[in-house]
Amino acid sequence: MSGVGELDAAGITDPRLRASYAQARALNAAHGRTYYLATLLLPQWKRAHVHALYGFARHADDIVDDLDSMLTGDERAARLRAWGGRFLTALRDGVPAHAVDAQIAGRGAGQSGPAGEVAGEVSVLPAVVDTIRRFALDPGHFAVFLSSMAMDLTVTEYATWEDLLVYMHGSAAVIGLQMVPLLEPVDHSALPYARDLGLAFQHANFIRDVGEDLRRGRVYLPQTSLTLFGVTREHLAAGVVDGPVRRLLAFEVSRARELFRAAQPGIRLLHPTSRDCVQTAFVLYREILDEVERADYRVLERRVAVGLPRRLAVAGPALVRAARARRRHHGGAQISSRPPR
Repeated sequence: MSGVGELDAAGITDPRLRASYAQARALNAAHGRTYYLATLLLPQWKRAHVHALYGFARHADDIVDDLDSMLTGDERAARLRAWGGRFLTALRDGVPAHAVDAQIAGRGAGQSGPAGEVAGEVSVLPAVVDTIRRFALDPGHFAVFLSSMAMDLTVTEYATWEDLLVYMHGSAAVIGLQMVPLLEPVDHSALPYARDLGLAFQHANFIRDVGEDLRRGRVYLPQTSLTLFGVTREHLAAGVVDGPVRRLLAFEVSRARELFRAAQPGIRLLHPTSRDCVQTAFVLYREILDEVERADYRVLERRVAVGLPRRLAVAGPALVRAARARRRHHGGAQISSRPPR
């Protein structure tokens, strides 16, 4: 179904909100790949809200990591504070969702705001605020996420796994927690599994992106792990995948697999119309680890990926199962699958 159809199915009629949701959907389609593909397995009315949450995370990440920008770290931090502060203030003050970025739209053509937005550009924030209110999401999850994004501008490495988990709680675990109400869990027992799944997804990405992150000046593998295998930051920067580097990455792959194993039982705790979405994402993100191993851990100078044929092979049967689940549970079963009002 088209983006317009998704908005119609969700009962989103305000033109300003529809434009914001469309912008979030475009970000997910352009950058999400596996995330976007999995989103298509959800009931139509849920998809726009997942796009909104993705768009929020993506825009914050772009502020921090826009490699084409000439901004200093302090200037990026100021933009992130301005953008995040406006969002959190709107939530706190009850600003109508469609009016969250009215002050930006009111500027003269070509003028930019303190968060770098240009007048006339469509913001994802109205869609995000609308989604938070429709599903009664915890605003604290979004504040913690923004705090972790700010850490990316000042922290370049983490001493221990426990230290890294502090960052990952805000950058990944809370994203899993944000998603749970949209996925309609059987009960609150799904929450710890959602947290572990967010951590698993991100740690798989950290392993895949070691070289790319290093070029941004960051290492997301614990320094204790590097020390254990006799690897230094300079060693990684040299781009040579030797025995110590392979052993380091194999160790982190095993850690990521443990996170996936811990998260998997939670999929059965979701509404039947949500399970194929999460299962597809689970399989494809976990297969990033397979691709790292298949590449003999050569991730310092190139980025491995699960290929399109494989993604389609996983998603194709899941589309059929998801459609069957929607027909079987039309109108709601144990949990309503109608959009909240």
